Amino acid sequence: MHLKKVKHIETKKGMSVNDLVKEMENSGVMGAGKIAHAVNIAEEAIKTENVKVWFGLAGAMVPGGMKQIIIDMLENGWIDLFVTTGANLTHDLVEALGYNHYQGKANVSDAELHKQGVDRMYDSYMPNEVYEGLEDFFDKNFEELQKKGKMNIKEFLWAVGELVPEGVPSILRTCAKKKIPIFCPAISDSGIGLMIWGHLAKGKKLEVDVFDDLKEILDLAWNDKNKYCVWYCGGGVPKNFIQQAMQFAPEAAEYGIQITMDRPEPGGSSGANLSEGISWGKMNEKGNFVDVISDTTIALPIIVAALKDRV
Repeated sequence: MHLKKVKHIETKKGMSVNDLVKEMENSGVMGAGKIAHAVNIAEEAIKTENVKVWFGLAGAMVPGGMKQIIIDMLENGWIDLFVTTGANLTHDLVEALGYNHYQGKANVSDAELHKQGVDRMYDSYMPNEVYEGLEDFFDKNFEELQKKGKMNIKEFLWAVGELVPEGVPSILRTCAKKKIPIFCPAISDSGIGLMIWGHLAKGKKLEVDVFDDLKEILDLAWNDKNKYCVWYCGGGVPKNFIQQAMQFAPEAAEYGIQITMDRPEPGGSSGANLSEGISWGKMNEKGNFVDVISDTTIALPIIVAALKDRV
């Protein structure tokens, strides 16, 4: 057999994250090898001129401390198209309005937290009063959103992002400022969705075409002659929205990174290996992709920190 030896990882005082990832690459196996592979794929995709990175983000990533990492990726031009959940965007807006998430405990009385007006996402806490702030924000700005006329969800999110004060770290603000296509097919399944519904229930009108986003992402895939890198943190709607668009691309995705804790056996999208997409025509059978089985709040900071030394 002509195989590389597993080189044992060596840590040294003062080594950078990128140095550590290179050691992980030399070991080349198990989770460490997968993270190193992910960094190599991301580096190649970002540096290659005709490759577009489509990024899907699910899970409680803003409450999990990942907001600035996503903003950095957007600001650096490492994400060409962004799909996420309404929950992440709600938490992003909550922080843009001056609220915070707090370090708590998972082993706690949820009944007691409820009495204290605290919402729990594992061990990340959020005061329930944020919804009062969200309500005030949309009360104040609803007419401005109405003035935009008919919008799709992407345009609606850009409009909301434009209302975030300048200089406030925000995913929504960054996407609006840089005009990065941002899609959230399940925006109604969120605090933002509840705020908009509250106004609609009072008889107010806001024209948002939920199917136009599907047309737009399919058009982008169909008409773009570039190659693709798909990058998923978690699965669910963000992953599938991108994956189904890949079926309409002239060529299936040649690069892929997936960070997930889910299992493939139940047949759900969130745990499906990227290689499964070959059968659907979503992933190129000769492509370069990796499944990193890890908590995103562990793997993503390591990958991005290493990339900052390389790109």
